[in-house]
Amino acid sequence: MKITILHDLIRWEEKALYQASLKRGLEVNLIDIKDEHFDITRDYDSKFGDVALQRTTSYYKGLHSTTIIESLGVKVINSSQILMITGNKLFTTVKLKENNVPTPRTIVAFSPEKAIEAFKELGGKAVIKPVVGSWGRMVALLDSYYSAKAVFEEREYMEPIYQVYYLQEYVNRPPRDIRAFVVGDQVIAAIYRNQPSGDFRTNTALGGKAENCPVTKEIEDLALKAARAIGSGVYGVDMMETEKGIVVHEVNGTVEFKNSVSVTGVDIPDKIVEFAVEVAKR
Repeated sequence: MKITILHDLIRWEEKALYQASLKRGLEVNLIDIKDEHFDITRDYDSKFGDVALQRTTSYYKGLHSTTIIESLGVKVINSSQILMITGNKLFTTVKLKENNVPTPRTIVAFSPEKAIEAFKELGGKAVIKPVVGSWGRMVALLDSYYSAKAVFEEREYMEPIYQVYYLQEYVNRPPRDIRAFVVGDQVIAAIYRNQPSGDFRTNTALGGKAENCPVTKEIEDLALKAARAIGSGVYGVDMMETEKGIVVHEVNGTVEFKNSVSVTGVDIPDKIVEFAVEVAKR
């Protein structure tokens, strides 16, 4: 069986997936999507094998290249449909709401004036996030009218994607959140992401520290419910602990796990490759 790992950057994760594929005796192909071009108007034999793992960091390159590769009859993990949803926080929130997954209150506006009204409705303290983006970039805590007004006005001069004002209520949580790893129909591991000193964000890319998190029944049920709302695949489901229970605030469709393997003791890349083999056989 041949497996392809699609990427635009070789990180620890892609190397680990490559080694996990070799250990399972698979023929494995690493393809940098930036080195490819596709004549989408002609039929030709695919070089992408039986199944492909989409690991491209760019949302747009990953989504569009997956769509093309799927058109060649190759199964891709995650699928273009999943990537379209998980790569956009607004789309993800809508899917979670449709499937009764508890989430923070979220309001979306399309002008600074309406964004200010939304900010007030959320109690004068909120988190603004770009609908497309990762690693905590362009995520800001708005804790006053003047800071919110300044951020909204500034975003009017940025790319159009930043003029979609996606505001979530500020959740009173411990100084951490939870990331649960879902592969197919299993929650294989979970970590706490402890926020660094001087920042409210928990992203490990920004200095958040990973710590093993026991997979409780509540975490397992909620992570699976969030994943099933989008479709069978590989996810990092991000959750926050509140006084009323756990809520899901994001679902990642191209999840990183470098800092999670060592603290959980779970061979996450092998679990992903095992799932890919199962998908290829279907």
